[in-house]
Amino acid sequence: MKSTSSIRNQLHTRFVLLFSLVVILMMAACSPAPTPPTLPTLPVIEPTITPTLPEPRTLAVCLGNEPASLYIYASNSRATWSVLEAIYDGPFDTTRFSAQPVILEKLPNIADGSAVLAAVEVKAGDLVVDATGQLASLAKGVQVQPAGCHAPECAVTWDGAAPLQMDQLTIDYTLLPALTWSDGQPLTADDSLYSFEVASDPDTPVSRYNLDRTASYTSPDERTAVWVGIPGFQPERYDAFFFIPLPRHAYGNLTAAEMLTDPQVNQTPLGWGPYVIEEWTPGDHITLAKNANYFRADEGLPKFDHLVYRFLGRAADNNLAALLAGECDLVDQATLLDEELELMLDLDRDGKAKAYIMQGPEWEQATFGIKPASYDNGYSAQAGDRPDFFSDLRMRQAFSLCMDRQQIVDELLFGQSSVPAAYLPPGHPLLATDIAPLPFDPAQGSQLLDQVGWQDDDGNPATPRIAAAVAGIDDGTPLVVNYATSAATLRTRAAVILADSLSQCGIQVNVGEYAPEQLYAAGPDGILFGRKFDLAQFGWETGIVPPCNYVDSSQIPDADNYWLGTNLGGYSNPDYDAACRAASALRPEDPAYTSLHQQAQRIFAQDLPVVPLYYRLNMAVSRVDFCGLELDATARSALWGLEGFDFGAGCQ
Repeated sequence: MKSTSSIRNQLHTRFVLLFSLVVILMMAACSPAPTPPTLPTLPVIEPTITPTLPEPRTLAVCLGNEPASLYIYASNSRATWSVLEAIYDGPFDTTRFSAQPVILEKLPNIADGSAVLAAVEVKAGDLVVDATGQLASLAKGVQVQPAGCHAPECAVTWDGAAPLQMDQLTIDYTLLPALTWSDGQPLTADDSLYSFEVASDPDTPVSRYNLDRTASYTSPDERTAVWVGIPGFQPERYDAFFFIPLPRHAYGNLTAAEMLTDPQVNQTPLGWGPYVIEEWTPGDHITLAKNANYFRADEGLPKFDHLVYRFLGRAADNNLAALLAGECDLVDQATLLDEELELMLDLDRDGKAKAYIMQGPEWEQATFGIKPASYDNGYSAQAGDRPDFFSDLRMRQAFSLCMDRQQIVDELLFGQSSVPAAYLPPGHPLLATDIAPLPFDPAQGSQLLDQVGWQDDDGNPATPRIAAAVAGIDDGTPLVVNYATSAATLRTRAAVILADSLSQCGIQVNVGEYAPEQLYAAGPDGILFGRKFDLAQFGWETGIVPPCNYVDSSQIPDADNYWLGTNLGGYSNPDYDAACRAASALRPEDPAYTSLHQQAQRIFAQDLPVVPLYYRLNMAVSRVDFCGLELDATARSALWGLEGFDFGAGCQ
């Protein structure tokens, strides 16, 4: 048995051990917890959403012809300007028979002083425009209009000594600010001056009419170009004397002759318009891209990122098929759409395409050979001159009454055109609305033929009449005339209709089709310019300025004017010449300007130097959801507003 002291020692030992354990546990509980390792702070990454960019938009236009060049002084074809409308914008757009400024602040005018007509002293030897509108070196005997005179009645014949003043026109053109070429370089008035310099170079093949009537062309500052005319010259269009800018910084190292063949000038010209050329694949297409430096870009123009011109040939059915297949969004008027007019109208009616049709500015005419060139040395049947059919007005009236022009309009043009009374198209502000074309009236036409002496002996209108006491024509001469026209489908079909209707009056017509190079060959050998025809059909064009002078007696082609006149039939009437010349000598704001132009139209309609046949149609066709196209009879191209073209949602 253990002793008490032994038991006490064991208990004490256990107590000490237990107490030590408790102290250890308490110390452990009071000690701070170990610090965990520090981890790097990671950035918060938001989920990324990639924006969906709109697909590039492309507009495809089918042209009837591929441009031969895009240089403004090398080609002036309709196909060329269809493309240049994308490269240039303006400088003026001609719409609704008036000029609209595009890259200029305004159309200059007398009223606000941007155009000034001032009297200047002229002396012997000075170049002036005489009273007939021709350039002349001032000398004794030259007839001119002195300062303040704007009509033939106040013209004077200079005596060679008396002091003389004549009116001289100055026009100021002001460019919009901050214009640039597509390469980002500034477009200034000096670029217009450079264009004038290039045009004036003898190696540049352009009309010299405006150049020869320009006394000076300068650019006094970056935005101003100043044109000064030859004394006595008063043009009817002030926009025509601002020269379309060319980039001096890009072309200035080239001669005028070199520019005619330089690839950059002819194939990828710099412009300031809505698009720039990316590539030209000859025979196939031209591709253009949006111009980032276009001055209207902040308006959201143009509407497309790319523009493609496709060349599918002039056959309208090929172009219409491409439109329906989605290869083209628009078919331009340069194609032969008039030969597929019925199909165009059907597609429009059925909602498969949208047709655009308007009359003019071109019109077809049958010109009377009133005075063939062989008559210039005196008419003589014995010398082999053909019978003088048309010097008698009654004959021209009879032919007009016996031509069923409305049948052409109805059958060939499906009622989309009309018969003109004179040379201005519908809607022209100077159109004389009180004149009308002679109707188709074979009975009245036959009565006039009877009066002249052309007898219908057998009573059969299908056989030609015979001359019986017709002045200047041998008795027994049959009424047989030749009708010359080009070998174009519409013209040929029109000529057949006219020949058939004329036969109802006892007039036999032999239709002759000629290649253009034959019909339009230079005189004296050419058919038209050599004045070697009885009747001839061809087209003529009207713009803002009425073309009354095209049948002025001074325009009869002959050896004296190197066979370059436009009065191909040899018509002459002093009253007509006076009215046309007086109107042309006035400014549009003059009170007599309108009345004189309308007087000339009335004489034209009465005298019938030609038989106006029908207005040619200005046409285009597009996909159904297309918008922005506005045909205009006076615009140089149907694509004049292409920066605003659109289709799809943008047209709703």
